[in-house]
Amino acid sequence: MRAVLSIGSNLDDRRQLLRSVVDDFQRSGELVAASPIYATPPWGVAEQSEFLNAVLIVEVDLTPRELLRRCQRLENEAGRRRTHKWGPRTLDVDIIQVHIAAGEEIVSTDPELILPHPWAQDRAFVLVPWLAVDPQARLGGKAVSDVVKQLPEEDVRGVVLAKEES
Repeated sequence: MRAVLSIGSNLDDRRQLLRSVVDDFQRSGELVAASPIYATPPWGVAEQSEFLNAVLIVEVDLTPRELLRRCQRLENEAGRRRTHKWGPRTLDVDIIQVHIAAGEEIVSTDPELILPHPWAQDRAFVLVPWLAVDPQARLGGKAVSDVVKQLPEEDVRGVVLAKEES
């Protein structure tokens, strides 16, 4: 199955934490593509540090639930603590969308794993990096490029390529 993952961090060594996810999928030969890293303002709770975000496309021989467990393991290994919703985090690995081999998008209303991700269409920090790695991306039957056009302009402008840290 092919999946789109959104990864983000706004604590500790943010680049290294994002790199740990890329490396995990790359080592196993499952990484199809990785977007550049973007600096983005926090979403949901504004009183916190800027995030670094990226999108990965992976091809895995897992069920969506098994992929969720793997993503949660990566978060836990990075010291992720869930203290409050949308708060600061060392690492966030969200499954945005999953397709089975025939290209059919998996839809799930299971509260543990809602697919496609219920807020993806509202998050420039997901959609802009996704377009960078897949300009033909579709979400819920719509072109992601069209979804981005519906977002507030200031949200889209807030997603900028991250500068290299020294």
